[in-house]
Amino acid sequence: MTDRAVVVVRAGALTTVQDLGRVGYAHLGVPRSGALDPAAVRLVNRLVGNPENAAVLETTVDGCALRPRCAVTVAVGGAPCPVRVDGRPAAWGTAVRVPAGAVLDVGAATRGLRGYVAIGGGFEVEPVLGSRSTDLLSGLGPPPAAEETVLPLGPDTGAAAARGSVDAPPWPGPPGELVLRVRLGPRDDWFTAAALRTLVTRAYRVSSAGNRIGLRLDGPALERARHGELASEGMVLGAVQVPPDGRPVVFLADHPTTGGYPVVGVVREADLGRVAQAVPGTPVRFTPVR
Repeated sequence: MTDRAVVVVRAGALTTVQDLGRVGYAHLGVPRSGALDPAAVRLVNRLVGNPENAAVLETTVDGCALRPRCAVTVAVGGAPCPVRVDGRPAAWGTAVRVPAGAVLDVGAATRGLRGYVAIGGGFEVEPVLGSRSTDLLSGLGPPPAAEETVLPLGPDTGAAAARGSVDAPPWPGPPGELVLRVRLGPRDDWFTAAALRTLVTRAYRVSSAGNRIGLRLDGPALERARHGELASEGMVLGAVQVPPDGRPVVFLADHPTTGGYPVVGVVREADLGRVAQAVPGTPVRFTPVR
């Protein structure tokens, strides 16, 4: 019987298994998790003939290297990067065939931050609460990939069809500037009128301190109108929380489900995928919506 699995040869800075997340468990204190760039996940899965929610690998900055134990169809997308199969250049952003025992090397991102590796059949690690995603905050799901980790694959039922379906689909480029639509509230009354003007008129920049939990921003501090402690309350994806230093943090996929710092607004979920590819120093602007 064919051994449907891949071995991690090089793990990279942070490589995790992700799908579209575990929705519906926030009341139990479980974040959604899932890929930070869900559009990229849907497209790489489509390229190899997988369902859109099949588990993929999310790489960070410097990619990873894998050795499949059987012949597989692979697509690498998200942040543009060099791709090699046993040292020979291979296509990025479309389906390619990798023989059994060959090394698929996903190189460092040339633009953006996070790459996505889909393999026909998907990564069939054990699901937790309906998702195979690694959650860095709660520890649910498989641990981040390490060298010699063996990742099982599901049956590849769509690879042949995928190779003839889409040759070179368009990929959006990593953003030169992030424009995030934000709905003010629920705790905007904890900030001065000047602070709210600052939020929607001044530019911030992506901090190098961000991660899958939150996008940290460098820029002008937001002055509070109210001081003291706020009782912990529920947090949602895209919440713009303001810690004591006054600099906003946008909550991403692995965010905590409760928090005690005031939330000045909530970013529309449709804008968060671009955050996944925003490198440190990228300008960020908030624009108010209702």
